[in-house]
This record gives sequence, structure tokens and C-alpha cells, in this order.
Amino acid sequence: MNIVIIGGGAAGFFAAIRCAEKDPNVKVIILERSSKVLTKVKVSGGGRCNVTHACDNTGLLVTHYPRGEKELRQTFARFTVEDTVAWFAARGVQLHTEDDGRMFPETDRSETIIKCFEEAAEKAGVNVWLDCEVRHIEKKENRFILKIKDKDDLQADKILVASGGHPKSTAYEWLSELGHTIVPPVPSLFTFNVPDNDITKLMGVAVADARVKIAGTKLEQRGPMLITHWGLSGPAVLKSSAWGARALSEKNYDFICIVSWLPAMKQEELFEQLQEAKQTNPSRTLFATSLFGLPKRLWQFLLDKAGIDADLRWADLPKKNLNALVNYLLSDEYKVSGKTTFKEEFVTCGGISLKEVDFATMQSKIVPGLFFAGEVLNIDGVTGGFNFQNAWSTAWVGAEGILTGA
Repeated sequence: MNIVIIGGGAAGFFAAIRCAEKDPNVKVIILERSSKVLTKVKVSGGGRCNVTHACDNTGLLVTHYPRGEKELRQTFARFTVEDTVAWFAARGVQLHTEDDGRMFPETDRSETIIKCFEEAAEKAGVNVWLDCEVRHIEKKENRFILKIKDKDDLQADKILVASGGHPKSTAYEWLSELGHTIVPPVPSLFTFNVPDNDITKLMGVAVADARVKIAGTKLEQRGPMLITHWGLSGPAVLKSSAWGARALSEKNYDFICIVSWLPAMKQEELFEQLQEAKQTNPSRTLFATSLFGLPKRLWQFLLDKAGIDADLRWADLPKKNLNALVNYLLSDEYKVSGKTTFKEEFVTCGGISLKEVDFATMQSKIVPGLFFAGEVLNIDGVTGGFNFQNAWSTAWVGAEGILTGA
């Protein structure tokens, strides 16, 4: 059997290695359109490669996917996070788990994962062809003919497409020509730009727990938050961008973001604690008394917004300014104009319609012998290793589907 894997990324390599290791008699070729493979693996996790997320409960794991939650249940049941850990361990790569559940190679270097894939592929006899851009696929009887830019045609018995996500629908035309529906792609996992806002002067300040709401929508997420030189980032913002990918695209990334710096606190409770602070520290200035565990620079920034003078003592705090401070602590508004890709890790919402794929085998319901894996599908997860777990599981199930004659 001649198997062609389109895409030399995480899902492509994983599927190719599985096919070649399970059946040494098949010929497996990876076609990569660029001159390099595994480029996204290299930049993942800031160059450390966030391989997966420590979650042994499939029902909980799928809740981290704004698109694909229902379909991935059976896929993750067949190839779990534990299977991922065991797969890498069997090839000499141990993973460690960080406090937030993200899992990285012990070396904290993405090169470790790249080397693992390249060595496993070579050992299994996988052929890797670079600079091979597939322009068109034809199916004649039970075989495929691939038209490759500036190259001779290539024939295949089975094809697995793992070409990743793309920002433009035109990148999927060769798949839509086969009869597949393409859900228009829009960016997911991005940070919020707040140009000309003084909060950007606090770049580097992080808050362990904040709530982000998008005005005029039901979008609301909670988690750590980071202030950058261009705006707002961190898990709370990234999760908001993932779950709101299409809605925010429709707003042309022009919207109001409402931040609660104290998401666990109710308004009445906050009033009481501030009144208590007035009684406890009457002669101290508010600037000298950072409360609620907030970073001092952020506390002083919010005091400035509330019109509170740096030398004002707690005993002299007017009710008007107290009310303003409560408002900024619980409902701080920022005008967002634009977005920034998170750490070069481009993720899309969109791709092959999930209704047209059999997730028991990852085979196309429209074109027998054609399989899919990874982000080419309309599947994307939040940050934390979830997109890679989608790649590993769909690639493994797809490889099994190919080899069992599905």
C-alpha cells in the first residue's frame, strides 16, 4: 500500500510513524509544502513544546475545545493523554507536568520532540519530501493522483491530510474540489490590543485570577492575566479569544473588554473591605497600602483612574472616589482595537466540516480512502497543550483507519 501524508507537522509525522511502525510493508511518504518540517512544534510553548495537558478524564478534556468537543470524545477514548505520555516514553522522551497541568519534555526544549519524530520516522522508513505543494487531487477507481507544484504526479492508495490550519479559505480549495465543505477560517488564540491606553505602561504585570467579559455578548472567561506593551494577554484573554473566535471576527476585533481584577468578590463584600481599610489605616495613604494581593503597580494605576491623589489618606477618602475604585476593581473597561497572534502559535477556527468526517476512523464520508487529522479540521483547543493532543489522537486514529482497511 502506498500511503501519502500531506503535511509535515505534528499530526502528519505522528500518523506517518504509526502507519510505518505498525505495517513495515506499506510505503509512507510525507509531503511538506515548505522547506522545513515541524515548524509549529519548534515554537510551541515558547520553544519548550507543550506536548499535552495532564487530564485523564475524557469528559473534562473535551471541554477545552471550543470546536470539536462532541466529535473528540470517541477519538480521545481511543488514544488518551496517557497513551501520548507512554508513546514518547517508549522513544526515550520523558514528560514533566507543571502546576497548571501543561506537560513538556524534561529537557524543556522543543528540539527534543523534533529529534524524536525525525529519528522515529527514519527508523520506520518514512520518506519525507520537502517543497511539495499539493495543488489538486483526483481519484480514479481506487487510487488517488496528486498534482504537485513543479513536480511529477504522485499516486497513492490512501491519503491522510494533516496540512494544518490556514488563515485564508483559498488554502483549502484543493480540498473543496473533492466535495468537502470548508468552514471559513478565522484566527483563534490571540491577545487583545488596547492602543493608546495607559495600562500598557504596566507591561509585565501579571494577575493570578481575573475575569474577562466581552460587552454585548455572553462571552466570559476567568484565569491568569498578563499586561503587555500592546494590551491584554494571559489565559483569561486567550480562552476568550478561542471561545469567541467567530464572534470577535464579526466585530472586526473592535469591542469593549470588561475586566474584573477581583472576580471572586461581590460588590457589597468589596465595599465592606474598603471601609474596613479606612478604619484600620486612617493615617496611611492609599498608595502605600496595596490590597487584595494585587500587584502594587496595578493598584496604583487603578487608584489613578479613580481620581485618588497619591498623598490621600484612607481617612480622607471621599465616597465618590471609593465608588469609582470599586467600579474599576470589579468592572474595568478597555476599548480593544485589533489582535496579536500569541507567541507565533497561529491557531484557526475553521477548516473541514466535522459533519463530513467519521471520527471512528478519521475517514472522509465523501471520499473513501481520504483521511484527516489535526487542525485542518474545524477543531481547535484553548492554550495549554490541547491542540497537540488533538493532533496526536486524530493522527493515531486516522492511521489505524488506514491500516485496517476502513
